[in-house]
Amino acid sequence: MSRYSVFSLVRNALSYHQNWQRAWRSPDPKREYDIVIVGGGGHGLATAYYLATECGITNVAVVEKGWLGGGNTGRNTTIVRSNYLWDESAAIYDHAMTLWQGLSRELNYNVMYSPRGLLHLAHSVHDMQEIQRRGNAIYLNGIDSEFLSPEQVKAMVPYMQMDGRYPVLGALLQRRGGTARHDAVAWGYARGADAAGVDIIQNCEVTGFDIQDGAVVGVETTRGRIGAKKVGVVAAGHSSVVAEMAGFRMPLESFPLQALVSEPVKPAVDCVIMSNGVHAYISQSDKGELVIGASSDAYNSYTQRGSFDVIEDTLQAICELYPLFTRMRMLRQWGGIVDVTVDRSPILTKTPVRNMYFNCGWGTGGFKCTPGSGHVFAHSLANGEMHPIAAPFSMDRFHSGALIDEGAAAAVAH
Repeated sequence: MSRYSVFSLVRNALSYHQNWQRAWRSPDPKREYDIVIVGGGGHGLATAYYLATECGITNVAVVEKGWLGGGNTGRNTTIVRSNYLWDESAAIYDHAMTLWQGLSRELNYNVMYSPRGLLHLAHSVHDMQEIQRRGNAIYLNGIDSEFLSPEQVKAMVPYMQMDGRYPVLGALLQRRGGTARHDAVAWGYARGADAAGVDIIQNCEVTGFDIQDGAVVGVETTRGRIGAKKVGVVAAGHSSVVAEMAGFRMPLESFPLQALVSEPVKPAVDCVIMSNGVHAYISQSDKGELVIGASSDAYNSYTQRGSFDVIEDTLQAICELYPLFTRMRMLRQWGGIVDVTVDRSPILTKTPVRNMYFNCGWGTGGFKCTPGSGHVFAHSLANGEMHPIAAPFSMDRFHSGALIDEGAAAAVAH
């Protein structure tokens, strides 16, 4: 794999950029792999990358029914943070945050991680109690967090309307929080995994599993059967569909989650601002677009467009909080399918089928944990036992009652 640098940029400029090496190959599937990853989004590609580079398992395939990053990885608002309430969540999300900080250098690919700071606004006494409880818990777990007074919020975001329909009583700030470029994350992991020997097979939809004596031994796909000693399923919003192919049910519901961006403008928002109470969050991309997100739709669906009433509800909240933006025009809108658990925490688990593992249920929190999720899932697949950070997120918790309730910390009511 050729390294990206200023020297390679100059060298390729001399040939009008006609001789860049392809970022990853497009191989035909082999007859059998040690591990097959189902799902070519950020989590699946990160899992394959760490399997090859840290666990020494290079006979790995990633099968993706569409194109890389065409699912939730390319359909989110690119927010990165680790300010969750419970110890288990703090461990996995801050593990991801640690990896985010050195990810561009490790992958030799600029993922544009930007620790610009992330604010959680409080609009009511209940909101204040929630951020205080969560902030103190975060502090005890050694994760950076600060309480801001209304005056400090105003100083940080001067154009915010503090005493309007949604009064701002305070905020919780994580300075390491921010954004990263979502498609660059998928492309960087894909490039690194391919260079380490992983086969990335696009336009290859899984249609079933070959299960013998209770263990998975192969994957049926639109490109034929692929033998597999182990299978890791990282299929995001379609995880329950894939589980049904294997003969069991996952405790998941799927909802559309949508976002939208404005026309590009000069720099106006230099941090990420989230509001649980009014279900709206906003940041600004490097291109100048305002990136706006909201809560998920109220109904189960696999559509990737979302409902218009959610857009209207979100934008009225944005306009109330930021009157500066009332004349902005929205450029485009999109939706992704999120798989949601009852406790709003992910599932990283073994399954009733031997040698089959699932990584799903991330709801609206998947992108921010991409490196951490892939890292601990890779080690779980390699060793046959769940990584200590991943172990609390087993699906067994829905039988034992040891839930990890992150409904409030998830930032929006999904």
